Amino acid sequence: MPLKKSDLYASIWASCDELRGGMDASQYKDYVLFMLFIKYISDKYGNSTDYAPPVTIPKGASFADMIALKGKPDIGDRINTQVIQSLIDANARLARSDFPDFNDPNRLGEGQAMVERLSNLIGIFQKPELDFSQNRADHDDILGDAYEYLMRHFATESGKSKGQFYTPAEVSRVIAQVIGIGPKNTKASTTAYDPTCGSGSLLLKVAAQAGKHITLEGQERDVTTAGLAR
Repeated sequence: MPLKKSDLYASIWASCDELRGGMDASQYKDYVLFMLFIKYISDKYGNSTDYAPPVTIPKGASFADMIALKGKPDIGDRINTQVIQSLIDANARLARSDFPDFNDPNRLGEGQAMVERLSNLIGIFQKPELDFSQNRADHDDILGDAYEYLMRHFATESGKSKGQFYTPAEVSRVIAQVIGIGPKNTKASTTAYDPTCGSGSLLLKVAAQAGKHITLEGQERDVTTAGLAR
């Protein structure tokens, strides 16, 4: 059964609730986005031979492996070393600065408090209704929808301009049309470049408007936001 957006949004916001208190929205967004990322990649590509995953998930670094860490006293350190570092080692495009520190006591609490918080966070994304494996259509952009949902709420909660995080979908589509991006006049050799790409939302919408694989390039001054784009 395809994943319902209402279930996805509810789970996402429940994960935000789990992290509130130890940090503000500009900080906990990184943890939530990582959980969404690893769950999506694991569900969509983990057991499939039909798709070449955009990110290589080495042995021991899938969402299922994170589930196995629930309740362990060193869960934060294990996520950092077993999951995140393994992803970095297996994917040249990824860097440590792209990911949050899951063993930070200042943000996640100390001792058992950290164990419970991270175990609960994993449990939220473990719910059976949050299954991306049924959403395999090329035109399915449920991850993009979830991403925009998060960016809107993070910007509102952190008090920052939404423009720092993402470009609204409506604006992105207009820009794509203005620069002539569309299925009829876009070639495989087409490259879209955003000199201030933020989290990459504009580039993703431009790619969607193209209707085929194109090259996306961007640069971003803010290290954390650039990590989201990658």
